[in-house]
Amino acid sequence: MDDIRHRLPDKPERFMDLLRHHMRQSGLAYRTEQTYTHWIKRFIHFHKLQHPKTLGAREIEKYLNYLADQRDCSVNTQKLVLNALMYLFQKFLGIEIEGLEFTPARQFRRLPVVYSRSEITAILDKLHGVYRLQVLLLYGSGLRSAELLALRVKDIDFGSRNIVVRSGKGNRDRTTMLPEGLEPELRQQIRQVSLLHEQDLLAGFGEVYLPDALSRKHPAAARELGWQFLFPSSQIGRDPRSGVRRRHHMHPTTLTRQVRRAVRAAGVHKPARTHAFRHSFATHLLEAGYDLRTIQELLGHSDISTTEIYTHVVNRGSKGVLSPADRLTQLDPGIRSPAPHYQRTG
Repeated sequence: MDDIRHRLPDKPERFMDLLRHHMRQSGLAYRTEQTYTHWIKRFIHFHKLQHPKTLGAREIEKYLNYLADQRDCSVNTQKLVLNALMYLFQKFLGIEIEGLEFTPARQFRRLPVVYSRSEITAILDKLHGVYRLQVLLLYGSGLRSAELLALRVKDIDFGSRNIVVRSGKGNRDRTTMLPEGLEPELRQQIRQVSLLHEQDLLAGFGEVYLPDALSRKHPAAARELGWQFLFPSSQIGRDPRSGVRRRHHMHPTTLTRQVRRAVRAAGVHKPARTHAFRHSFATHLLEAGYDLRTIQELLGHSDISTTEIYTHVVNRGSKGVLSPADRLTQLDPGIRSPAPHYQRTG
């Protein structure tokens, strides 16, 4: 249950509790809260547990330089750390930080891992049941793994053939496509969730975690089928915030393990990552002729430059770009690569 906000004391006194309370009052997404507090803790430990009130621009510069020069972090990581520290000093402590001078991290452009259609077919052949359905949704709808697992029954709209993604990256809602061919499997999955929910209710459970505002306004919604997770955990667990025993969604490592095994069994010699199916979704849409703006909206990217990375991995063969070597072969079919010559040993 690492995506549920942990409960804070009613009257927080410790520094990190006060900081978390301030972040929640400011409306930061929980993932942002987790990321910011992680880097702020590392910043404080880097400066030998000095209180941030005694630190300033010079110490920020020193830490950012350390990340770039000695930790070889990416430029995005360095920017993220800077944002976290600016929140700490300027918004939480009320200390203005100006004129920072630090070594920018090196900009690396790493292309995303993309599976071909034949590779995806081979991987799916090694998956069964709910795991196969989950991977089909990752690939067929372009979902992130966290978005997939956070889906509730009510987020599947068969009428409009949409999937509603709530509080995605950047704490934004969006809709993406519901693959028509998955409707029977999704309806069966919802029936399974309904049966499990009825069993939980009979056993004295049946409540599910709700966002703070909704749990206060409509507490009864926690027991409704529509709010149950589409991919529930196999076990009842204790909510770390309230202590209530509930059924949360499946843990992300469960799907990760299944994907790793399937990729290996399928003989695909690429990194086994759940996020690669989202990359494949975008790349294959681009190959099919869909425009970047449409793909950007489906993926939920706030900046189209993020979506443009897929133009570097798209299969140009389907776009009419012919390799010069292939053109030689077309002009003279007799031209072929020579057979490899192996020298006999022993």
